[in-house]
Amino acid sequence: MTNLPILAAAAAAPNRLDPIELFLHADIVVQIVMIGLLLASVWTWMIVISFAMKFGRLKKQGAIYETQFWDAENLDQLQKSVADRDIPAARVAGAGLKEWRRSIKAPKIDREGTRERLRMAMDMQVAEEADTLAKRLGFLATVGSVAPFVGLFGTVWGIMNSFFQIGAQQNSSLAVVAPGISEALFATAIGLFAAIPAVVAYNRLTQSVNGYEARLQRFAERFNMSLSRQLETRG
Repeated sequence: MTNLPILAAAAAAPNRLDPIELFLHADIVVQIVMIGLLLASVWTWMIVISFAMKFGRLKKQGAIYETQFWDAENLDQLQKSVADRDIPAARVAGAGLKEWRRSIKAPKIDREGTRERLRMAMDMQVAEEADTLAKRLGFLATVGSVAPFVGLFGTVWGIMNSFFQIGAQQNSSLAVVAPGISEALFATAIGLFAAIPAVVAYNRLTQSVNGYEARLQRFAERFNMSLSRQLETRG
C-alpha cells in the first residue's frame, strides 16, 4: 500500500516531454529565467532578420552607386542626387570630396599633406560606417556568451528547489525529484537554444561587416588614387 502513490504518479506521468507543462510547473525563478531567455532569443532573430534585409539593400544600392560614381562626369551632381539615401560609399566619397575642396583652396598645395588628409578623412568615414553597421551585433555576442550561464543559473535554482522538496516531504523517491529536475534542465536547454543561433549569427554577420568594410576601403583607396592623379596636375 505504501507504493500506491508512487505507482499512481508513474502511471499519470507523461510519456513525452511537454515544454509548456515544464514551464507551467517550474519554480517562479526558473520561469523568469526561461522568459528572459526566450525574449533574448526572439530579439536575436529580429536583429538577424533586420540586419540581413538592411545589409542586402546596402550592398545592392552600393553596387549601383559605385557604377554611377566611376562613370559620372559631375560628382557634385551625383552626390546631390543620393544625399537623402542610405549609401555608405556615398558618404565615404563625400568625406573625400569635402577634404579635397578644403585642401585645394590653399595658395600653395601641399601634395603629400593633401594625400594624407584625404586618406585619413575617408578611412575615418569607412570606420564609422562599419561601426554603425555592426552596432547592434554586440547584443548577439552578449546573448551567445551569457545565455548558457543564465540557463545554468535556472537549472541550479531548480535542482536546489528539488532537493528542498526532498527534505520537506522526507521522500527521496525519483518520482518526487524527477519533475523538478526536468524543469530545471529545461532552463539550460532554453539557454542553449538562445545562445547557439546568436553565436552563429554573430560570427557570420561580423564576417559580412568586415567584408563590406574591406569593399568600402577599396573604394576609398581607388578614389584617393584618382584624386592624387588630379593633384599632380595642379600647381
